[in-house]
Amino acid sequence: MYALAIHGGAGTLPRHEMSASLEREYRAGLQEALQAGSVILERGGRCLDAVEAAVVALENCPLFNAGRGAVFTREGGHELDAALMDGATLTAGAVCGLKRIANPIRLARRVMETSNFLMLSGTGAEEFAREQGFGFVDPGYFRTEARWNQLQRLLSGDASVSPLTISHVGTVGAVALDQQGHLAAATSTGGMTGKRWGRIGDSPIIGAGTYADDRSCAVSATGHGECFIRLAVAHEIAARIRHGGQSLATAAREVVHTELPAIGGDGGIIAVDRNGALCLEFNSQGMFRGSVHAGAQARIAIYPD
Repeated sequence: MYALAIHGGAGTLPRHEMSASLEREYRAGLQEALQAGSVILERGGRCLDAVEAAVVALENCPLFNAGRGAVFTREGGHELDAALMDGATLTAGAVCGLKRIANPIRLARRVMETSNFLMLSGTGAEEFAREQGFGFVDPGYFRTEARWNQLQRLLSGDASVSPLTISHVGTVGAVALDQQGHLAAATSTGGMTGKRWGRIGDSPIIGAGTYADDRSCAVSATGHGECFIRLAVAHEIAARIRHGGQSLATAAREVVHTELPAIGGDGGIIAVDRNGALCLEFNSQGMFRGSVHAGAQARIAIYPD
């Protein structure tokens, strides 16, 4: 038995703006990430390897707001964040404010496995990366015209856009249960379009945007990061299962559709519990997402239907 779910961000383009060709591209990117993770699980591999592989595939796809294709800061640069967590040991690694690392999720795992710390930021994180033998990319590697145009629209004062409406679409994540019964979660993001002052969202914060515990579930979140941090959304769902006796579906539904809207938060989560039940819940227009169980056909979706 194994299970895997991935997301490419909540919010989504309105249906009338989603062309057939663009939808095919998004679906192909999600399918590639699902395949990268599921082949590991199918062969009996570790859930940590599966979520890392799935997220790397999404970081490499320029359609999503993570790695290549990350959104621009107000100053025209990139600041990338990522985290992953091992549900068997409750160990975790996180990085934030990266500017020259192509796959932040790989560095987050290295922080978890080879350092004495959990979270590293900015120049310190990149100094650690250099010592660990990571290669660096030119900042231009992350640039796409679509993301640049989003920043220009925001800076122009276009009333139809805001950092919230155009930013969290594209944050990526993965959760998995492997054949040994262990859980893992991983999340990676470029953050919010036009962000300033080193703003950090929920993605690299353990318990907010990323959490895994073999006693309950694994969760990766996407959405209005400040609200997800305030509610410790990922941990809240796990706690409702472990301490409150709720099912994954109930816990996720109450947090996403009741707790988050109550404080103005929108977005979604993907989660898998220790029994392999999957939940892909969101309160936004849609969420780029996919899932697969052992022996079942992969499912990919964008809108509520």
